[in-house]
Amino acid sequence: MVLRQTDDLGRLILRVALRDRRAFERIYAATSPRLFAVTLKIARDPSEAEDILHEAYVRIWHRAASYAPESGSAMGWLVTQTRNLAIDIVRAEPRAVGDPGPTHVGAAENGLNGGTERELIERCLASLDEDKARALRDAYILGWSYKDLADRHRTPINTMRTWLRGSLVALKRCLET
Repeated sequence: MVLRQTDDLGRLILRVALRDRRAFERIYAATSPRLFAVTLKIARDPSEAEDILHEAYVRIWHRAASYAPESGSAMGWLVTQTRNLAIDIVRAEPRAVGDPGPTHVGAAENGLNGGTERELIERCLASLDEDKARALRDAYILGWSYKDLADRHRTPINTMRTWLRGSLVALKRCLET
């Protein structure tokens, strides 16, 4: 999709900040090939790159109001949002996107349907410390970066990494029981 000069990416991002779905669709159409290339370069797996790209657009939708045209190009902002998310996801262990891991497989093998599995996950999340459960949800459902999580919880980034890793281990143990 080629954008007219009067309808550039920066203006579209500002319209997305106002929750303009049509503007969001136009951004997606104009930028998805380039942003997919960014995720593919980092993830190196097409399926995982597609998952990350989806999460990147969710992040863009939620963070459009933070775009400041005077700080740089709109495409630069979109690439930065996407690249940072891709790096966070690829660095996270276990993989947050594209690798459901043993907990999902174990639940399927136990014959749990979607509703029961969801209830089990919610019960296990409820067993975690409230702040750690919130950080886990924000990281793996909303795609927040370690920095954003650390800022929100007023804790160092390395502490946040430890929280997430420990919470994932506790969540996995709970789901396997």
